Amino acid sequence: MPMAAVIDGPAAAAPAACRIARVEIFSDMQAAEPIWRSLETSAHLFTPYQRFDLQAAWQIHIGASEGVRPLIVVAYDAANEPLLLLPLGLRQQRGMAVACYLGGKHITFNMPLWRRDFAAGAGKAEMDALLRGIQRHVTRVDVLALARQPQSWLGMANPLALLPSQAATNGCPVLRMTPGAAPGDRVSASMRKRLKTKERKYDSVTGYRYLQARSEADITRILDAFFAIKPLRMAEQNLPNVFAEPGVEAFIRDTCAAPRDGGHVIDLHALVCDEEVIAMFAGIADAGRFSMMFNTYTMSENAKYSPGLILMRTIIDTYAEHGVTSLDLGIGGDDYKRMFCKDDEPIFDSFLPLTGRGRLGALGLSSLAHAKRMVKQSPALTQMAQKLRGALQR
Repeated sequence: MPMAAVIDGPAAAAPAACRIARVEIFSDMQAAEPIWRSLETSAHLFTPYQRFDLQAAWQIHIGASEGVRPLIVVAYDAANEPLLLLPLGLRQQRGMAVACYLGGKHITFNMPLWRRDFAAGAGKAEMDALLRGIQRHVTRVDVLALARQPQSWLGMANPLALLPSQAATNGCPVLRMTPGAAPGDRVSASMRKRLKTKERKYDSVTGYRYLQARSEADITRILDAFFAIKPLRMAEQNLPNVFAEPGVEAFIRDTCAAPRDGGHVIDLHALVCDEEVIAMFAGIADAGRFSMMFNTYTMSENAKYSPGLILMRTIIDTYAEHGVTSLDLGIGGDDYKRMFCKDDEPIFDSFLPLTGRGRLGALGLSSLAHAKRMVKQSPALTQMAQKLRGALQR
């Protein structure tokens, strides 16, 4: 059942054992940038979706136009060293001030940036102290709506899972990869054989090859193809073209071109030939993990031989050879994801009212998310929802 917590009364003093000494709120991302970047190291636990460059680009191109105001929460220890950074944005929703993770629907996973030693031993009292600190320092936030949070990341538990929560609308299929394992342990020998047979069909296609975009020209070519093809593919499924919404294309182009550690903030992978981009995947990489964000494939005859699956196998092998130990294709149980990803990443949501006014709002948000999950888990209800969505799109 949906769960929600409420903080009543004045902010109380944190327990003596609590390592959170104070909480600071930044309403300007540039002011928080030095602290934020200092937490993007191997001594900290975070998903690549919460890197400053990605989040700042989203706020510039999308968040600001949607009326989102940054609400960056930093908790410090007694030595004034940051323990965590929680990247939130404040928006008005049905008459309430709701704080959500920055990035909206364009971000797959949401989590604070944690100092590892703090995250390893953080308890419920410290999470409660974090909430009290937010309540104390913000004039008004009615509800914290913290969606799509992984219960753990790279083998370490997410301390926010200690707060009241509910299972997210969708889980996330994930592929676990053991360093040094044989390729058949990642993608089965039978599937490899089938995909190799399909890939031979491209032997006669001039210039056929796998490409990870490094140059500006390659990035532009792949994204131009994506923005031309994706609307057609989404129309086939009676889906709205979310990539045509204001600011989205600029956000994607900026982050795909922004350099980071030998790659880019968002990396592009493709199967190409001299004539066209046959298939592409865009994803975000970090030490130990690669996460898919968006993809498409050609409308031409070259689509007949499962280029998306061939590209996925190639990406898996590429990252495994570079020491990545887990890979996901995004939240949701699509059939093609299950072909590669046999495990599941538990994902949870928390709807936490901070004011009396926020009680009803948190309950409503929690109930709505719970209802969506019930629909997703029922094939009959899912089919009904798809038909309704298709009718509304006509």
